[in-house]
Amino acid sequence: MSAQCEVAAKAAGGTPMGVFERYLTLWVGLCILAGIGLGHVFPAPFHAIGRLEVAQVNLPVAGLVWLMIIPMLLRIDFGALHQVREHWRGIGVTLFINWAVKPFSMALLGWLFVSTLFRPLLPAGQIDSYVAGLILLAAAPCTAMVFVWSNLTNGEPHFTLSQVALNDSIMVVAFAPIVGLLLGLSSITVPWDTLLLSVVLYIVVPVVVAQAWRKALLSRGPTALAAVLARLGPLSLLALLATLVLLFGFQGEQIVAQPLVILLLAVPITLQVYFNAGLAYLLNRRLGVAHCVAGPSALIGASNFFELAVAAAISLFGFQSGAALATVVGVLIEVPVMLSVVRIVNASKGWYERRA
Repeated sequence: MSAQCEVAAKAAGGTPMGVFERYLTLWVGLCILAGIGLGHVFPAPFHAIGRLEVAQVNLPVAGLVWLMIIPMLLRIDFGALHQVREHWRGIGVTLFINWAVKPFSMALLGWLFVSTLFRPLLPAGQIDSYVAGLILLAAAPCTAMVFVWSNLTNGEPHFTLSQVALNDSIMVVAFAPIVGLLLGLSSITVPWDTLLLSVVLYIVVPVVVAQAWRKALLSRGPTALAAVLARLGPLSLLALLATLVLLFGFQGEQIVAQPLVILLLAVPITLQVYFNAGLAYLLNRRLGVAHCVAGPSALIGASNFFELAVAAAISLFGFQSGAALATVVGVLIEVPVMLSVVRIVNASKGWYERRA
């Protein structure tokens, strides 16, 4: 084990997982079931919540997304970008996967499976919308859950922090153009005004608010930031669980009525997670990157910013659209699939470190 991996292991060992992280799959599963059940039995309240929107932006969803994202962004020090040079090979691999491979591979998988192989089994009027949802899901790398995945693999914390800070910086300017390009290639009309509004609301505003707040707290000393993070941590997790209930409540009727659609949409999403994680892991091994960097690199390369994807899909295409359903399916399989990737990364550590 390299020296930096020893340090990472000690750091991770000093921050044991809480009840939420340890039983993450259980909590998410319970919220999904609750949302589907409530949405199926009591559709009217969810429809009423769905109508609470301004400029095609649903206010309850926006509020919950901000409650999830801002506490996570408070942890990110954009000043850590100078640490990029310390892990330049791992950073380079992850950037390549996140921005040059993942969105385009998902568009290809969407065309192959949804538009071609599965077309006879899917509602004809929703084919393009399903593909749009898959593209939205893959076009932005995960921000919040990455820290959980990195901790589970004893990832190098400085690499994870600098990688997330760099990805968030790129996302501000790259998300809309990549989505617009791929939707255009898929012959889907791009509502540019709504897309740009989504970028401002769900990326730019949370980043600006979080960094201004972080600066104000640090001016009072590091203990002030730590105290606020400790108080906001449970709130952020509750917002995540509430969002899952709400989103699956919106789609509850469709999910119960279309189980085959859910299964078919899960195929390209699952394949792209394993493909991108595997490619990132192998490239890191080829380049001689330490395992404690390669693990989080593979996980960041494979995971999706599903909060942004769901919010953007709802804003662009509406609650009942195939795009919204596709992004919700991404939420459905995100946790169990990513946990399986974590297990693969941990179990293969001996093989990884036997590289030539």
